[in-house]
Amino acid sequence: MSADQALELMKLLFWNSAVVSAPVLIAALLVGLVVSVLQVATQLQEATLSYVPKLIVSVLVLMALGGWMMSRITSFATHLIQMIPSLV
Repeated sequence: MSADQALELMKLLFWNSAVVSAPVLIAALLVGLVVSVLQVATQLQEATLSYVPKLIVSVLVLMALGGWMMSRITSFATHLIQMIPSLV
């Protein structure tokens, strides 16, 4: 395996990781932002208040997009396994 092939595989790995994790991270970020704004507006400074909505939204996003995430990861793994003969 040459250095160019290794770098290309790493680029694909990082890109797929970012694409698969982005929906959950963006949803948690937006919920955290909304909860923080509501906490500031109501002057309710409870540190644990933001965790429950983020957890619920993250689980809902995982339930909604879990199949797509798994198929994306599976297709990437299949692609890597099929590339093994050309790398040796």
